[in-house]
Amino acid sequence: MDATSELAFFALLADKGSFTATARELNLTPPAVSKRLAQMEQRLGVRLLNRSTRRVSLTDEGELYLEHAHRILADIEEMELSLGNRAAAPKGLLRVNATLGFGRTTIAPIVSDFARLHPEVEVQLQLTDAPLDLVASGFDLGIRFGELPDSRLAARKLMSNRRFLCASPAYLQARGEPQTPAELAAHACIVHRQNDDAWGTWRLSRGRQTETVKVRGTLASNDGDVVLGWALDGHGILIRSEWDLAKYLESGRLRVVLPDWTLPAADLYAVYPARRNLPARVRAFVDFLSAAFAGEPLSAGSAADRRVRRSQG
Repeated sequence: MDATSELAFFALLADKGSFTATARELNLTPPAVSKRLAQMEQRLGVRLLNRSTRRVSLTDEGELYLEHAHRILADIEEMELSLGNRAAAPKGLLRVNATLGFGRTTIAPIVSDFARLHPEVEVQLQLTDAPLDLVASGFDLGIRFGELPDSRLAARKLMSNRRFLCASPAYLQARGEPQTPAELAAHACIVHRQNDDAWGTWRLSRGRQTETVKVRGTLASNDGDVVLGWALDGHGILIRSEWDLAKYLESGRLRVVLPDWTLPAADLYAVYPARRNLPARVRAFVDFLSAAFAGEPLSAGSAADRRVRRSQG
């Protein structure tokens, strides 16, 4: 017997509680079942079962063996189901949630290419100004920037994404450039009001030093593209991620402020309700997203491939 067969045999024998019932299940004779058990016990060097004329009962060693057998057999079943899901053709309804601006400009083209590759998957892309509760709303997947506080979710990191303070050269020439975080309080700051973050409270770090600054300004919005446009127009200092800023920093339309200080990162994740077996359509889309943000070709001349590469600079 191989190890897996031994585990399954012993689990069945413990469940049936008799040699006769086990023999009937396996289409063997009771003496053959008894011999098989004796060979296991001889190999292990311990007694697993107490025998009687009608029933068998587990010894302490048998209880321990059975506990491990159940766990190992369950892991094997889980592995085989997972491999089966990978092999299965993705199909069915896939509900995805993403934020408005990023979902429209970046995720939607990726969905377009995914749909072309997997025509049996029906994709519903819901764009919202704040992330939805995936579990309560019945979504399969969400695209999220930053921390993931919900322990009910599993996550796969798609991209590292730092955040910077930035402003236009025109603003810095007119108002001067802050040299310390405390000086931000005297500047016009553009606030991006998103999720449940403390609006207008910026936390910066340098080494082990951390400073929290309450900033003020006359402009605020919950739309990232809007606040970025105001910064480009010279209205003040803004926090944005390198994903959004790359082309403007390269062209000189924006400059990094306080470059020696760092802000909490806004890494990009695919998140989904934690479950033992992901449907093939969810696994396929997460893999597709990962390939897109890793810079791997999605398909010849795909819109998403061009958009991702252009956004990355």
